[in-house]
Amino acid sequence: MLINNHPYDPALIGTMHLESITEEEINFCLQNYLSCYKECMANSAQMKYFSAFILGLLSDLDRKSIEPIALRYMNESAVRGFQDFFKRGTLNLPAVKNKYQELLGQTLSSADGMLCIDETDFPKKGTHSVGVARQYCGQLGKRENCQASVFVSYISSRGYGLVDGELYLPLAWMSPEYEDMRKACAVPESKTFRTKNEIAIEMVKKIQQCGRYGIKWIGCDSSFGSDKVFLSSLPEGVCYFANVKSAHLVFRKYPKMIIPKHKGAIHPRPSIPPISISAIAADETIPWEKTSLGNGSKGPVEAEIKCLRIWECCKSPNHKKETARLGEEQWLIVRKYEDGSIKYIISNAPKETPQKVLNELLLKRWSIEQCFEECKSYLGMGHYETRSYTGWERHMQMVMIAHLATQIIRNELKKSKSNHANGQEIDSICNKSGG
Repeated sequence: MLINNHPYDPALIGTMHLESITEEEINFCLQNYLSCYKECMANSAQMKYFSAFILGLLSDLDRKSIEPIALRYMNESAVRGFQDFFKRGTLNLPAVKNKYQELLGQTLSSADGMLCIDETDFPKKGTHSVGVARQYCGQLGKRENCQASVFVSYISSRGYGLVDGELYLPLAWMSPEYEDMRKACAVPESKTFRTKNEIAIEMVKKIQQCGRYGIKWIGCDSSFGSDKVFLSSLPEGVCYFANVKSAHLVFRKYPKMIIPKHKGAIHPRPSIPPISISAIAADETIPWEKTSLGNGSKGPVEAEIKCLRIWECCKSPNHKKETARLGEEQWLIVRKYEDGSIKYIISNAPKETPQKVLNELLLKRWSIEQCFEECKSYLGMGHYETRSYTGWERHMQMVMIAHLATQIIRNELKKSKSNHANGQEIDSICNKSGG
């Protein structure tokens, strides 16, 4: 496979800080990287479609969907072949995903690694694409016709990238009324309804079990962090760093559990009532601390923080009502943004964890948003036109592969200009993975 005269997206080059690398160097590194996936392809035709599509995602095309990419990198007759490649082709997607996750781990894995969980949505005008429903769309900030999905990213001192993602199928889509739609969209018969949180837990467990990533932390937004069942389901041995909603209740001080003296009381109650974390943010006796969180994509990030130890407030059901009970001691981190908005994070990190580490995690937690921004803005993440489940899965995997290409080029070629000519570094990655 030769890559010549390839017009890369200049905005992508600038965003990923690749300006100092020549196009020839990028071409060479990219060619070596794509060759790592050759063993996953059934034949040379699949490899040709695969390589052309990745090039298209990295290109300066305005629309990074099948037809524009086919017309630029192949020819008009290849459009139908591309469509088959994404919907009905025999591409071994599990093998491609396995190779991708292997390369991602070899590129980024570090003992300080963090998995981040978040959902992202894709607005859709029609009603026949897989999983489409009128539901809250984060991209638009309101209920709208869209597809929803859950992704898990990985970040370490070596970089960041998306590990896995899955389309969310609303409950209605699993009903008998949608049977014809499921068949038309090639939804696997084995699919059953799962909440977004259940999807996330399954992905996290698979990622941890594969052993390719050093995972010290797991971060998530409030849709997941406010779900105590979700937090309790996370793998042992890692600490969570979870956004929660402002109404989240905690104990500011350690309460005693006592049985009230009034007649008939048999269940212990806390000696003091819990308070909302928004009340802590508003408490002027707890000062805001101006601090530097570290270096972001645009330089040092300054923030106002309240960081303190609190005790979890749980609910204990009985025959009449739920009563508050004491949970574990935790960290509470409250961050105020320049526009006055406030975010709340709880963590089960050890008490001796330095505040500097917690501050750094505030930046790491948002790396998944950076992934979404780069993939949607420059790599055509939302440009797919396929309606099928298979097509959606394959498109997302191609976008992740293209995004990893930018990380590898940045990490490997910028290390040492002296090693570019022979491709020793990128070749070592492929050799380790058997590519």
